[in-house]
Amino acid sequence: MKSRVRRSVAISGVAILLGLTASAKAGPPLICHPFEIGQAKTLPAADWNRKGSGGYDLKNLTRDTLAILDSGAPVLVRMETLRRATIFARQDPHVAKELISRLQARAADSDDAGHPDGLAWFDAGYLAATYMQWMGRGEPNPATGLDAYGEIKKAISLRGQDPEMEFAAALVTLSGPESDRQQHARMAMAGAKTDPLLAQNLAANFYHQTTSELLTAPPAGGMSK
Repeated sequence: MKSRVRRSVAISGVAILLGLTASAKAGPPLICHPFEIGQAKTLPAADWNRKGSGGYDLKNLTRDTLAILDSGAPVLVRMETLRRATIFARQDPHVAKELISRLQARAADSDDAGHPDGLAWFDAGYLAATYMQWMGRGEPNPATGLDAYGEIKKAISLRGQDPEMEFAAALVTLSGPESDRQQHARMAMAGAKTDPLLAQNLAANFYHQTTSELLTAPPAGGMSK
């Protein structure tokens, strides 16, 4: 009996360890998996597993990020740019605050000018979402209190039909609300039929499943929220 109990405890311990390892490997969905952007220009590569900027001068981060965003880059390029920017920004709280403050002000300024800019609101909301996933507890997070998903939804309403933006919204809502995630995922997959790069991102491997499978998987227990 005691040997069976010990085996059971050992098996349970291994299962827990494997589960923790899988979670660590999967990582934050907006951070740990690079987005495919073809040959488009973005920030230098950033390794989310390592500390340090890899030689990149952080004082240039806000300027370089805005230059890419203001060039009219497609949404997928913006997602990858903001993913890399977040990894770099975590190295310096002042840089992190400067970047998100500039993007929030840029979006608000478009409203004040009477020409609300969907891409500007997307940039502000998506950066806030990546900060929320990557800035750890006990460290400054300038995205605290911001409605990242609300800003992305505003961007979608301003842009109209934009499958790549729907893809971003689906990733942001992986932890809920469930009905919104499913809707965004359906819109993204429908648009991917005429967007090869989006289709490539949806077909990419995301820890033993495709990204599209991850986004359309039913909630635990099979009940929708």
